[in-house]
Amino acid sequence: MLLALEGIAGAGKSTLRDRLLATAHAEGIPLSHIGQFSWLSHPATRTLICLRAGHGGDEQEAIEAAAQDLALHSRFNIGPALAAGPVLADRLTLSTACLLALLHQQPVDAYVERLAKQAQARPQLTVLLTTEPDVCHARITRRATERRFTEHPEAAALLADLYNEAADAWTKATGLPVLKHPCTTHADLEALVDACMADLRSAGSPTTTNTEASP
Repeated sequence: MLLALEGIAGAGKSTLRDRLLATAHAEGIPLSHIGQFSWLSHPATRTLICLRAGHGGDEQEAIEAAAQDLALHSRFNIGPALAAGPVLADRLTLSTACLLALLHQQPVDAYVERLAKQAQARPQLTVLLTTEPDVCHARITRRATERRFTEHPEAAALLADLYNEAADAWTKATGLPVLKHPCTTHADLEALVDACMADLRSAGSPTTTNTEASP
């Protein structure tokens, strides 16, 4: 099973990731972890670094770089990791599609559909953390690291809307579920852990629908 955690910076992805890894390992589930990109192509990497820095550049070049990197990620990272057990991705396709849509000011649906063509990189369950942007911003301001352009309030608010649109586009394009839930309180975190672990225990047969989950 491939499980992806998505959402704006400060939404609680790292906290949820760490809890899931610890809980899975405690139960003997060999859950491994990967990041958003493969970084295996030098040309694609240069383009992706520019995108992450807020420089959109040529739209078609950006799309092709994202698609190429995802194909490499699928073949050389995700596929081999899945052969050994379930995999947890900290950001994946939806984050890339939303970044492209934000920078090029285009609807996110087309980017989702393009990246969803990489079938082996399709998570059986995507978790979209819908934590309010002001809560996320308050968390980010406590970090010692330098702010990325996507972490500024205006960009974060736009991204939050794009993520919701991308989640709907993802389910429409693939038929795969997206669990939308905030990660604001301890109860939220526990609900998310319980939902994800239920799917991990069932060997990749998620039953969650693309709706707001109840705590």
